Amino acid sequence: MSTPPRDEALALDGALSFETIPDVLRASEEYAARPDLPDRLTIDFAGIDAVDSSAVAMLLEWRRQAGRRGKQLEFVNLPENLIALARLYGVEELIAAAPGASPSTVAP
Repeated sequence: MSTPPRDEALALDGALSFETIPDVLRASEEYAARPDLPDRLTIDFAGIDAVDSSAVAMLLEWRRQAGRRGKQLEFVNLPENLIALARLYGVEELIAAAPGASPSTVAP
C-alpha cells in the first residue's frame, strides 16, 4: 500500500472569470473531498491567461476551506493582474504566494 503524498501541486490553466469560476470551484470541491487529501497543497497559476475580480473571491474561499480542514495552502505563479486586483481590494496579504512571502515578488 502506498502512502499518499504530503505535498501536491494543482495546476490551473485558461481563464479564471465569472463564467469559469463555478466549474473551477466544483472541481476543487471534488478534489478536497478526497480521503487522501495532502496536508499541503500548492496551486500553480502558471497556465492562467486571464482573470477578473471573481478570481480574488475564489482564492479567499480556498483559504477559508483550507483553514477549516487544517491544511496548508500555497499559491504560486500568481498573474500580476490577479495580484493587482487583490491589492486594489486590500486582500493582497491573504493571497500571498507563499507563507511569509510578498505576492508582489512572484513572477507572473
